[in-house]
Amino acid sequence: MNPTPDAPEPRLSVCLTFDWDTMSIWPTARGLTDRLSMSRGEFGAYSAPRILDLFAKHDVKGSFFTPGFTALAYPDVVKRTALEGHEIGHHGWMHENPAKLDAERELEVIDLGLKALEKVTGETPSGYRLPGTDFGANVVDVLLERGFTYEGTSAASDFYPCYLRNGDKWSDTEPYVFGEVTELIGMPFNWSLCDVPYFEFVPGWSNLVMPPSAVREIWQTEFDYAYENCPGGVFVLAFHPEIIGRASRLRLVEELIEYMKGKAGVRFERMDDYVTRWRAANPVVKWKAENPMLAGTSAITTL
Repeated sequence: MNPTPDAPEPRLSVCLTFDWDTMSIWPTARGLTDRLSMSRGEFGAYSAPRILDLFAKHDVKGSFFTPGFTALAYPDVVKRTALEGHEIGHHGWMHENPAKLDAERELEVIDLGLKALEKVTGETPSGYRLPGTDFGANVVDVLLERGFTYEGTSAASDFYPCYLRNGDKWSDTEPYVFGEVTELIGMPFNWSLCDVPYFEFVPGWSNLVMPPSAVREIWQTEFDYAYENCPGGVFVLAFHPEIIGRASRLRLVEELIEYMKGKAGVRFERMDDYVTRWRAANPVVKWKAENPMLAGTSAITTL
């Protein structure tokens, strides 16, 4: 569903996104290397073709944030994803938590991931999503240094992007100090619009598995609010192929796609395409003037 050049601006954009972790998440984020855990990661590659088939059926493009590890382990399915017009974004080398890395190691991880993604797809990604969603002190600087346009893990607003600040400071005795607004765009992310809290079962870590019908009610209600109240905004769902690729959950995704396609003015977009349009309409100086709360320019800084 790629818009023609003269297509009207959408009332609401929908970005269906994936963190394509495969096996990488189990040793790095969970500390598990047993055969069962690692094979659960393998399902993320096994289920990807059925996800791609579903998107092709509905003419929908998505964004797949892919560790370099995944790209090299499963080059054929990653190549297919890119060739079918989906975005391949950066998601670390092996799902390392950036908050636990110093600046030198973080650059090394970014470069390893870039090299792998470029080797498999022939393209350089413009978008990045934090593995584990933990911001480290160096993330913004590192991403800007490597030419990224956006980062996909901002919870400051729910249905609009923002420009990310760098250098915020806080203490238990002084006013909050807002850092400088940068050119790096933060795309909305919230755990309530992610498959992990509802469907991921890991003994001793997460024991809740909800019925897809209940999750559809939550996600559809959030979509309805965005559609009714956030013109020009973006509704982002964050999936993991190893989780959402199960039959009942994939049916949930199809039902949502069909519902959202039935609303006038809805456009399904890759995240990088939405970012390009949004950035052109919201240069940073204009955005700061219109969003003093998010920019931090309205804060009182002295007692």
